[in-house]
Amino acid sequence: MTVRVDGEVQAREVEKTLEENDRCIGCSIGIMAYNEEANIARTIAAVLKQKGPSIHIEEVIVVASGCTDHTVPIVDEIAEREARVRLFIQEKREGKASAINLFLKEATSEVVVLIGADVIPEESAFEYLCSPFLDSEVGMVGGRPIPVNDASTFMGHAVHLLWRLHDRVARIHPKLGEVIAFRNVISGIPADSAVDEISIQALISQLGYKLIYKPECVVYNKGPVTVRDFLKQRRRIYAGHLKARAQQNYEACTMKVTPIVRQLIVCRDFTMSTPKRALWTLGATLLEGYARMQGCYDYLRKKEHHIWQAVNSTKDLAEGQHEVYRVCNAQSVIVFRLILEGVTGDDLNREREEREATEAARKLVPYLRTKIRKEDTLSVNGPGIMTAVIRTEQHGAQLVAQSIKKAVQESTVRVGVRGREVKVTVAYSSLTFASKALDGTMTVSGPLQVETVLAELTENQPNNTSC
Repeated sequence: MTVRVDGEVQAREVEKTLEENDRCIGCSIGIMAYNEEANIARTIAAVLKQKGPSIHIEEVIVVASGCTDHTVPIVDEIAEREARVRLFIQEKREGKASAINLFLKEATSEVVVLIGADVIPEESAFEYLCSPFLDSEVGMVGGRPIPVNDASTFMGHAVHLLWRLHDRVARIHPKLGEVIAFRNVISGIPADSAVDEISIQALISQLGYKLIYKPECVVYNKGPVTVRDFLKQRRRIYAGHLKARAQQNYEACTMKVTPIVRQLIVCRDFTMSTPKRALWTLGATLLEGYARMQGCYDYLRKKEHHIWQAVNSTKDLAEGQHEVYRVCNAQSVIVFRLILEGVTGDDLNREREEREATEAARKLVPYLRTKIRKEDTLSVNGPGIMTAVIRTEQHGAQLVAQSIKKAVQESTVRVGVRGREVKVTVAYSSLTFASKALDGTMTVSGPLQVETVLAELTENQPNNTSC
């Protein structure tokens, strides 16, 4: 039997698919701040720079709770220049949960994102974080925190071990924290919660939505650098988990010891590769166990932790910021081919066309360098060829390439002796090199844009060729 597909129905299906692909997720970003004058400006700037084909940052809401430093004036100054930034002030410190409830009351977007004022997001982090919401069944997504602490010290090893285990467990059973996004379908969380992410996770999951952990969404934070601060932080978190379990009938997967022990063995290259690391791993395990005992004691005594003492050693991100690029071991190379309008491609004009394409590239480079970071490079390497070398993973490279392509194609350039004004189109290819082993073994990834290159070239060729 032959089935005939109606052309009109097929066209509607294609149009529907294109609309879904073009759909953009509107996001409200919430930043809860208590005395964050050292970090807040950088965090807001990093958030506003987040771009991607699936997201649109509609507003950034900062809730300053009982700040006694210069956090409020700094945010006020930013809000005067950037209309998307709004500031709300709680005169007294009422706890992070209270600040989140104020944020949820004011947020207007379909998806809300919570990020700490002491967290640095990778340049494509929010695209990874929010694009899953194109699926209507997804209710909450969490990213992967990577500490900037020096792993060659005991406390640095303990912090890296903690987040490495968190990553491994969350890939099996989502446990979301540090940066989260969720549908704007809840009005608030318990005001006395000391573990806001788990409280939100409980509410979203109980509404029937899917939870997703996205390890590609990378954010950098700084863990405690002293034993005292480590115990203070872990004690509060465990007490908060016990309370959330009793209050909301929801248990984080990291509360169970067996999955953690299993992942300790899986991560033995990090945890037990040398006698020193094995000893440090044992020490970190004992500290975590002691902190859990303290947290259990606090829970039984009904000691409240929702207004917690700041862990000061985690706040000096400037001290650890140089570690961010050391942690990100991926480097991408993007090759751009500039194609001037009206090129013929024949041998008689090739030399002039290549010369003019190179001239256009050289004139555009100073402007395009403003689209990348200072530590990245962009240079002219041939007739109409530009090469960018940037420290980022493949998806981040694609976003940078798209940004540069758009900037070029929206510009006009004058070339030649007479200063002829021309429009330029761009084709590009990218490769990402990431070290995966201590022996220097590299993995290479990157969908080469062969079809894009051919399409761009074909559009600029005269219609006198035949096959």
